[in-house]
Parts: sequence; C-alpha cells; structure tokens
Amino acid sequence: MAKITASVYTSHVPAIGAAMDLGKTQEDYWKPVFAGYEYSKQWLKDNKPDVIFLVFNDHATAFSLDMIPTFAIGTADSYEPADEGWGPRPVPVVKGHSALASHIAHSVIQQDFDLTIVNKMAVDHGLTVPLSLMCGPRDPQTGQWPCPVIPFAVNVVQYPIPSGKRCFDLGQAIRKAVESYDEDLNVHIWGTGGMSHQLQGPRAGLINREWDNAFLDQLITDPVAAANIPHIEYVREAGSEGIELVMWLIARGAMSDINEGKQTGAAPQLKHRFYHVPASNTAVGHAILENT
Repeated sequence: MAKITASVYTSHVPAIGAAMDLGKTQEDYWKPVFAGYEYSKQWLKDNKPDVIFLVFNDHATAFSLDMIPTFAIGTADSYEPADEGWGPRPVPVVKGHSALASHIAHSVIQQDFDLTIVNKMAVDHGLTVPLSLMCGPRDPQTGQWPCPVIPFAVNVVQYPIPSGKRCFDLGQAIRKAVESYDEDLNVHIWGTGGMSHQLQGPRAGLINREWDNAFLDQLITDPVAAANIPHIEYVREAGSEGIELVMWLIARGAMSDINEGKQTGAAPQLKHRFYHVPASNTAVGHAILENT
C-alpha cells in the first residue's frame, strides 16, 4: 500500500521566490533565510518521495471571489505556473499524479469531507515557492521537479474559513485514503503558508515571534491542542494572514501518531526546525517530521 512517511511545514512567501529567481539568495538580507533550508534540500534528496501531497492556498489566480472552494484537490496530469502579474515564475511545470489524486478524492469524499475536484488549475507561489525552497534549482539533467505533486488548495482568504480542527481531521482522512491505495508509494504531505503576518490595515507588518514559536512547539508535541486554537486567536496573535497556519494542521493530522482526533501512537521524529524574521513582511517557519 501507499504510505505517508513524512510531513513538511514551510512558509510560502512570494518574495522568497522572487529572490531565488533574481539571483539574490546570497545577499545579506536573504542569506539567513536560504541557509535554513540547506539541511532540508539534502534531506529531500536522501528521502525522495514518490509523490508530494502539497497543501497550499491560492492567491486569486486559479480561484477568485466568483468561486472559492473550501477544499479543492487537483486531479490533473500537470499544472502550469501561474502569472501573478509579472509573468509566470521560471520554474518547471508541476507534474501531477492523477491516479492517486482521484483515489484520494473518492476516499475522502466517502469519509464525508466535501472536496472540489479540479481538472485544470494554474498554481501560484503558494505551491511553487515551497517546492523551490525544498528542491533548490531545477534538476540540471531533467529540468523537472523531483517527483509528481498533488495540489490541495484550502480557502484561507475569504471567510468563512475551515477551523483548525476540521483541517486536522481532514489530514487523518487523507492518510486513510493514501493507505488504501494499492500501489507501494512513499508519500510526503506538506503544509504551507504562515507564519505570523498581516498585509493590510493598522497592524500591517505584524510579526509575533513568541506566538509563532509556541505554535511550532505545540504542532510538534501537542497537535491536538494546536488543532483547537480558535480563529480569533490566530487573527489576534498572528495577524489576519496568520490564519494560513490551519493548513499545517492538515499535514500534522496525517501523521501516524494521530488516530480518531487523538495522539495515540509513537510521536514523529523532528528532523529539522527553522524560524527566521524577517523575510519581506513576514516570519518564516519551517519543520520536518518523519513517522517512526
């Protein structure tokens, strides 16, 4: 059967992608950010998955206020990088895994989670920046990302937004779906977005180091408590865009120590943790967990 062996958590700041694309990674401002992912790039090479299930949010490229699905799974064979106003990023086309994606969609919907099935979708920095951070420049031989990716978009832009607990429970349903797939695949699940930041209003530029690191502590060691953080706390403590962190709970809920909403199994092994301020107008958080 297929199996989720690890989860990755990372911010997806658009300016990080621009810094990479413009050759600025070794500038004094950006160097500490990219240094935090050196371990991760080697780890991914050493633990190469067959498929990455990547949880992200769209930024008004594939979806708009005309149509905003709460949860949307990509079931296509490929996904073009989106033009977010200054042309598509110079990164490879994202290859999908339509068979596994379709299987997950069927299984998760049968577990009473309503998903939107997306057969054509451009993917923006929410997905391509995490891939760039973890994979580095494109493979010089193939020119491709290292493996197929299943995009899973979550609405954290327009209220109502799914609760952390709903996302956490969904992660468990996704793991069950993956494990019922009858091909021997090594699957990684990534939760992206965050950490604390606010892009508008009187609190624009808000960064809360203490809260961010407390969230990382809880995500790793007490994920059930993290799943029960109310929306108002994210907004109050982490800013209006800090709500993106509920997407990390999908990845955490998919780990093998979580069963029926409780932490009952062996805790995953923390392989890497990184936090840095600032990167553009936000904090960058990152962690890697492996199932034991």
